[in-house]
Parts: sequence; structure tokens; C-alpha cells
Amino acid sequence: MESKLINYSFTLETEQDLLDDVNNRVKNSRITKDFGNQKWQYGTEESYLKDLIHYWINDYDWRAQEKKINAFSHYKIEIDKIPIHFIYEKGSGENPKPLILSHGWPWTFWDYQKIIGPLAHPERYGGNIDDSFDVIVPSLPGYGFSTPLKETGINYWKTSDLWVRLMKDILGYEKFFAHGGDWGAAVTLQLGHKYSKVVPAVHTHTAIPIDVFTNPQPGADDYGEDEKKWYEKNINFATEGNGYFQIQATKPQTLSYGLNDSPVGLLAWLIEKRRSWSDCEGNIENCFSKDDLINTTMIYWLSESFGTSARYYYEAVHNPWQPSHDRHPMVESATGFTIFEGDVIFRPKEWMKKEHNIQYWNVAKTGGHFAPMEKPEFLTKEIRKFFSSYRKLI
Repeated sequence: MESKLINYSFTLETEQDLLDDVNNRVKNSRITKDFGNQKWQYGTEESYLKDLIHYWINDYDWRAQEKKINAFSHYKIEIDKIPIHFIYEKGSGENPKPLILSHGWPWTFWDYQKIIGPLAHPERYGGNIDDSFDVIVPSLPGYGFSTPLKETGINYWKTSDLWVRLMKDILGYEKFFAHGGDWGAAVTLQLGHKYSKVVPAVHTHTAIPIDVFTNPQPGADDYGEDEKKWYEKNINFATEGNGYFQIQATKPQTLSYGLNDSPVGLLAWLIEKRRSWSDCEGNIENCFSKDDLINTTMIYWLSESFGTSARYYYEAVHNPWQPSHDRHPMVESATGFTIFEGDVIFRPKEWMKKEHNIQYWNVAKTGGHFAPMEKPEFLTKEIRKFFSSYRKLI
């Protein structure tokens, strides 16, 4: 298997001309004037954006970040003419279990950087070697280095088909586990729906249902007493935080022209979500360093993937999910949810139980939407804990 993969080895080697170009664009950026926006209620706030731009110009070192990224083994293949980039970290010990980690938007594969090592090599981080995983972290189609995407119609439920091809046909696993957040949660739950015999257990840190765009929203009475605050957050997100979704689900191409041309515009669009969706208490750097924020922007910029990442929304809405079987619950694989109260999207436990084979549900008081970056140690423990009951199935 490993000898076969060597033909698909991928190393990030950015041409200096591209770095010179982006640096010039950042230096020559024209920042719109801002006022009365200290709490970011109008969107990304000018003074913080300028502070980040100053850091990007004077202190940020992409070559150092590139070296960290390349410390993992990367590969890039094509499945049905769709380019797929992925990290593949073989686990320690005699019996590591395969685990695929799926990210979301505005994430990249690099949002899993802090948990890859602990999951693959737990003994190096104070854990038990018997809990090790072979960790596979792909970039979603059209995101990062899973580009250029030239096919329409690729969404979360079609991505799950690609992941089965990747894991079985390319990597040689007959069965595997899956975890994800945001879009990655939808991909993961689809694996638990359509491929429960191949993926016997799935875990996510985003409480959304498998049929997220076709299932009616739960009402206020569907939420338990300790979940009432979630209902209010859902309503607020739908009214105050959902504009990006409407744009990316309807006219993503129009937006992409601007953000593919301006690295600062792209940075502003991405970091506003990092601040709004994380549990940062209004200070984005409580959760992400300046390097983290610019790294995300650089991965989108260098791969020119914003447009196709935004289209992922269009393709989900305009190619509605259809069940692969009529059995209930629809997600038959053993399913675990670790919920972070600092997140922005929630569904109540009892309502989720109707169509998900929930075997684990834990609510963390701190942490938000970007859990692998915000609470990596806690999330690692949750993943290990959940899958420990199912390791014998693979």
C-alpha cells in the first residue's frame, strides 16, 4: 500500500513569484473606512484587520508554515477525475484503526493539525498506544489542494462516496471510522447512513442532522430544559449570522471574483467567521494566533479555492440530499456527538435521536465551532473515548 502511494506523494512548494505577488497585493491593499464597529456588529473591524495586515507584511513567514505543513506525509490523487489531497499519518503500535477526519468551511485540512499526532501516536502525548489510529485528513473537494475542481454537483453526500473510494480502493481499508465538523459532520453522518457496514461508528462535534437542508427545523418545544438557550442561539444565527450562507448558496461565483483577487478581502471574509463562531469571548486571538488566521487565508489563496469552496453550499442546496435506504434511524452506524456550547448551530438531543443511532452525547461548556483548534486535547480524548467501544469491529 505504501509503495503504491509513493506515486501520489505531494509536497507543498510555493513558487516565490506567488509569494511576491500576494505580499505586494497585501501591501497595496485599499481598506474601506470603518466606524462604530468596535464589536464587529457590521463585520470585520478595521483596526484589527490593519493590525493583522501589518503582521502579515512584517512578521509572517509562509516558508516556516510551509515547513510545518510538509512535516506530515501528503498525497494527491484523482478519483473519477476529482483531485483529492490528503494527509496520511500511520499510527503507532500493532493495531492502529483507520480514522478519516473531515473539515468544513471556512476551514482547511490544517485545522486538524493539533490532533493528528495525538490520535496517531497517543503514547507520545501521555496516552495509551492501544488507542492509536491511522489518521487520514483529506481536503474537501474544491478546498485547499483538492483542486482544481471542474465538476459541478459535488457536495457533502457525494463527498462521502469519494471518501469510501479513497479509504477502500486507494488505502486498502475494508472498514474505517469517521469524524467531522461543520460540512465534515454532514459528510461523516452520510457515511453512517449509506455505508454503515463499512463505517460502523461515526463521531462529530457539530449537532446537525443528516438531512440538514430538507428536515424542518425543530421548534422551541423540542428543546430540553437545559437546551433552551440553544434554540435562541439558532434563531439569532438564522437572522444575524446567515448572510454568508445565502450568498454562497445562491451566487457563489460572483463573490469569488472579488475574494480570488484580493488577499485582504479574503482574509476579512474568513476571519469574521473565526471570531463569530469560536468561543473566543470577542477576542479572536484567544482561539487563533495571527499565524493561524493567515495560514487559512494563504491555503485558500495559493490554491485559488475560495470559489469552489463557496460552491459547496450551492451544490448542497441545489442537489438535495436523498436517502439511500428507508430504514430508521437513517444513520445506522453507532453515532457519537460531542457538543460545544460556544458553537453557533445546535439541534436538541431527543430530536436528533429520531434519525441517528446516538450512543454517545456529551456537552462541553467551553469551546466552539472550530473544536480541533480551540480544544484539541479535549476533542482528542472524546474521539478516543467514543471509538474505544467499537475498535473490535474493525
